[in-house]
Amino acid sequence: MIRNGRIVTAADDFHGDIGIRGGRIAVLGQALPRGHREIDAEGRLVTPGGVDAHCHIDEPPYLNARLADDFRSASRSAACGGTTTFVPFINQLKGETLAAARDDYMRRAAPSLIDYGFHMILKADEPERIRTELPALLEAGLRSVKVFMTYDGYMMDDAQIMEIMEMVRAVDGIVMVHAENGHCAHHAVSKLHAQGRDGLSYFPETSPQAIEREAVHRAITLAELTDTRVMIVHVSGDEAMEQIRWSRARGHRTLAETCPQYLLDLEPHLHSDEWETAKYICSPPVRESARAGDLWRGLVQGDLDLVSSDHCPYRFEGDDGKKAFGEARLGQVPPGLPGLETRLPLLYQEGVATGRLTPQRFVELTATRPAQLYGLYPRKGSLMPGADADVVIWETGAPRPIRHADLHDACDYTPYEGHGVTAWPACTLSRGEVIWDAATGHVSDAHGRGQFIPGRRGEP
Repeated sequence: MIRNGRIVTAADDFHGDIGIRGGRIAVLGQALPRGHREIDAEGRLVTPGGVDAHCHIDEPPYLNARLADDFRSASRSAACGGTTTFVPFINQLKGETLAAARDDYMRRAAPSLIDYGFHMILKADEPERIRTELPALLEAGLRSVKVFMTYDGYMMDDAQIMEIMEMVRAVDGIVMVHAENGHCAHHAVSKLHAQGRDGLSYFPETSPQAIEREAVHRAITLAELTDTRVMIVHVSGDEAMEQIRWSRARGHRTLAETCPQYLLDLEPHLHSDEWETAKYICSPPVRESARAGDLWRGLVQGDLDLVSSDHCPYRFEGDDGKKAFGEARLGQVPPGLPGLETRLPLLYQEGVATGRLTPQRFVELTATRPAQLYGLYPRKGSLMPGADADVVIWETGAPRPIRHADLHDACDYTPYEGHGVTAWPACTLSRGEVIWDAATGHVSDAHGRGQFIPGRRGEP
């Protein structure tokens, strides 16, 4: 029994108790009978466990850099940050079948501490493999795929994206789109190199907002032509938001996501050519703080559906103590930031604590809506009877700085070092088991207890 908490869901905010039996929510109420185990949540916020629908774990190396986190370390970090379900990507090796890639990631995920689903990344250089193999995976339960409009080996033309959209539409799935115009980005990089401007401070110029804006509009158009649900991932600023709002006003089924790095003011960290700048390189680039206002309006008004971490944890230092990325130059640093454990505390601080978001909207953006969109609801993202007992009890009020020394991932830095937050998970339960207890610093060592959760078809 979780006793006397302030229980917040996407719809409700009330004080009461949560009874758990057999790993599921059995009852919600007040003054409920005593349980075999009692957890006192007096004066604390109680929410559904977070669902992080966009994270990169144990993927193949990119620019000769390997991700720091495997499923053991990533799931531990997620649990300590209040996330009880994540949906990472299957990223196939060259020449590997899609089914073999899926099976490989199922094996990789075996040590997970928390429950998980999967999206599949599709690559441009194997169109016939996609054409012949993807339909069977979709029929077998794959719910979402990701396509890219940029990056060598991944960048697809419009016809290939439309063909994939038509396949995914047949099962009412979702096509996630990394929306940056790769042709324009490549031209920008070539021009910068030719001018000798290849330091990391020039990274924002490799993909200004216009490059994202054009790609977002094109992705929306392709989705309209194929009548497919499209998710524009990691929306970075107001120009892309303008396109999403335009689309929704015309009745299109455009879905959209943003991430904490685009809601905070990280852009000043990109003004140097020193190695420290590598800690803030992500794609699309973080924008000036003035560009974040429209993202916040999108979160408040419902134009953005969810906030994910886009956790992509490249280590800053190599194993030999040298920098992990070769040289501090454009094209030498793989884009990506760690953020699994800090996603929820950061959004609570910048959203709820500042009055921008209600606690209910916070839960909707970080747990309920991602669970709904990717077919995990109502088992995940809710506190209704019958749902999995994935619950977070929050310590709120006392300010504390984020320090990497206190985090639990396998990366060696956080881009949010020193950022103050006033909420942090005091206790995380996954299917009724306490997997994180901040009071004792105990993280469960029951790796392998995480379960694969297949996505249901259709949106509730």
